[in-house]
Amino acid sequence: MKKNSFTLFCFILAAALILTFFLSFGVGSYPMSPGTVCRVLWQGITGKGDVPPVFMQVVWQVRIPRIIMAILVGGALSVSGTGYQLLFQNPMVSPDILGVSAGAGFGAAAAMLAGGGLWLIRSVSFLFGIGAVLLTTLIVRLVRQRGAVIYILAGLVVSTFFQAMIAVLKTLADTDDVLPSITFWLMGSLGKANPAAAGHMLLLSVFCLIPPFLIRYHINVLALGEETARTTGVPMKRLRGIIITSSTLLTVGAVSLCGIIGWIGLIVPHIARFFVGAKFEHLLPASFLAGGLLLLIIDNLIRMKDGIALPVGVLTALVGSPLFVLIMLRERRALA
Repeated sequence: MKKNSFTLFCFILAAALILTFFLSFGVGSYPMSPGTVCRVLWQGITGKGDVPPVFMQVVWQVRIPRIIMAILVGGALSVSGTGYQLLFQNPMVSPDILGVSAGAGFGAAAAMLAGGGLWLIRSVSFLFGIGAVLLTTLIVRLVRQRGAVIYILAGLVVSTFFQAMIAVLKTLADTDDVLPSITFWLMGSLGKANPAAAGHMLLLSVFCLIPPFLIRYHINVLALGEETARTTGVPMKRLRGIIITSSTLLTVGAVSLCGIIGWIGLIVPHIARFFVGAKFEHLLPASFLAGGLLLLIIDNLIRMKDGIALPVGVLTALVGSPLFVLIMLRERRALA
């Protein structure tokens, strides 16, 4: 795709994201007109105004963190999926391919079973998510074989192991309190977003997006295949390490803060690739913007229905599965 077309697509995405960002303030159990939202934002920035305190608290302590979290988590999962799909040359790869989501889910479930608070749950989830990927890497090293298939198989083993451990914890959990909390967390939710969590996700996203951006031209060579990339002098070991590390941290950060949100990291890279092509320097911003916009829209749909706390992971699956079928049909027609 030509550069001007890529710029136009990203401009449209950015404009849609900004528009949805402001419209999102009026969605929820406290409906607000655009004028009220503007007054709340103005008073929060300048300190001038007479907006009721309840509106100030709802916007600045609840809605802004949740909106920002939706954009960052959707963008992070999409970029992570893009990196893994390019690295492993497999369109079916998603951010949890190396077991990170299952490991983080087990850590969160274990912390809940131990009676830990929100901070402990998120911290233990983060550590176990990283530990799962380290375990996958260890298995690959023990096997002593190269190639994407080994990573995928090792990730499948680790993921299956932690999913089994989650099932064990569920059987031990109190069915009146702990078990519903574990089940709801595993389905993903943005409901517990707060300013501190949004700030942590922002810092993590910036930290993890810089390395892939700096090596974006080397990542493009991966489209030619791993062997071709190695013969052209691309340092595959370092390249693989950067992609896995950045994608893992983005995914585990999202999962530890919001639970398991599937399908975003699988389908958004395909959508972005359809519009901007396969160049990573184009896919990186396009995937981030598209993922953030999609998850924000989905979360707004959830918040429109007052009194029903539908997990966001459920709706992403309902939206993502038919979208992926359409993507597969398009790919089949392209190959026919």
